Amino acid sequence: MKFTNTLSGQKEHFTPRHDKKVTMYVCGITPYDYAHVGHGRCYITFDLVYRLLNFLGYSVTYCRNYTDIDDKILVRAAQQLGSAKQYHEITKTFINAYQEDIAKLNCITPQIEPRVTQSIDMIIDFIAKLVEMGKAYVVDGDVYYDVSTFPSYGKLSKQKLDELRAGARVDVREDKRSPLDFALWKKETDGEFWKSPWGYGRPGWHIECSAMAGHYLGEQIDIHAGGADLIFPHHENEIAQSEGRFEKQFARYWLHNGFVMINKEKMSKSLNNFFTLRDVFAQFDSMVIRFYILNHHYRAPLDFSFDDIIAIQKSYQRLCKFFDLVETKELSSEQLQKSATVARMLEFLTDDFNTSGMWGVVFESLPLLQTNKDEARAVKTLLINVLGLTLKPLAEAEVTITPEMQQLLDDREQARKAKDWKQADAIRDQLAALGYSVKDKKL
Repeated sequence: MKFTNTLSGQKEHFTPRHDKKVTMYVCGITPYDYAHVGHGRCYITFDLVYRLLNFLGYSVTYCRNYTDIDDKILVRAAQQLGSAKQYHEITKTFINAYQEDIAKLNCITPQIEPRVTQSIDMIIDFIAKLVEMGKAYVVDGDVYYDVSTFPSYGKLSKQKLDELRAGARVDVREDKRSPLDFALWKKETDGEFWKSPWGYGRPGWHIECSAMAGHYLGEQIDIHAGGADLIFPHHENEIAQSEGRFEKQFARYWLHNGFVMINKEKMSKSLNNFFTLRDVFAQFDSMVIRFYILNHHYRAPLDFSFDDIIAIQKSYQRLCKFFDLVETKELSSEQLQKSATVARMLEFLTDDFNTSGMWGVVFESLPLLQTNKDEARAVKTLLINVLGLTLKPLAEAEVTITPEMQQLLDDREQARKAKDWKQADAIRDQLAALGYSVKDKKL
């Protein structure tokens, strides 16, 4: 099995540290709003990675966090509830909503889902160790990581420290030694948030993942993953913190999914150009969305388009109808890999999770699968267990018949009774142009 390691920029063969035991950490959501399609792409992608590794015989410990204290959350609480102190209500609402949405996408729940607010002691201990080692410094209750103590800073994003210094904006915080230094602990008014050796405050964004990954998965992990937008500065800062403290490589493999684009811009809440998963679920079955996302290579940008989803929905419906006639039978990984079609599918999946190539194998094999029940059962099992698709036929959408549509239908019925087939066909085409298909009954 091989995949592209962001750290080296190369496609590498995967060799975990402990034979078949794998640790995987994926950065989770900041719950201040509903999850959008970009979140969906990220967590579907790494759900596939998790499923595939388990299918191949690895025992994967999967950890994905919640950043449930953050500036955006506090602002939302102040705006919506009148007080930043009510932030727990905001995070509760949006974590529950996220869990509902991600379940509809059939993503497996990780074994470990830590929250920042439940991990404060381990975060404070991590920061204290960095201060003790001279990797961080305290200024009037704030704690900063000293980037100058980590010469390889920039190795993940392929940026050089000198270039970063030269390109850094003049920082408004005069208490920092360098504009590149970043906050590990943010000072707050006495009595606000959590007490630490440096006074009351709350964690900076980057430190939480280093602390939680180290606590739950160990000083070194196999796979660290997330969206490409996290490469710099978040993941870069995680490396500096974790390797600064433990003095060993933090994550051996870094995986990043590509952006979801809208009109050639990255979909994001800050640009206000996003669609929530709930927006999309109102129009399409959640399995169609999963299928749509898995039809694109995970590292490539995805140009989000409702027209594309409508088109791909037909392909998914075709698969559902085909496999609905195939007997469901639980098969072991060893049994599945004896299937010639499954073997070809796995050639693509184990080569940098190439789902788009894999779908080519599936569709070109449908004629064979019609006549070979064993192959069909094997392919269906792989699509359900590894691709995470339910393959249940889509419910027919309810159609509201408007007076105008009813008139067209009545006119067409009259044309058919008069055997005016040309007129009947013309009205049928008119209805098709409006997005409706007509099924005729015998006259």
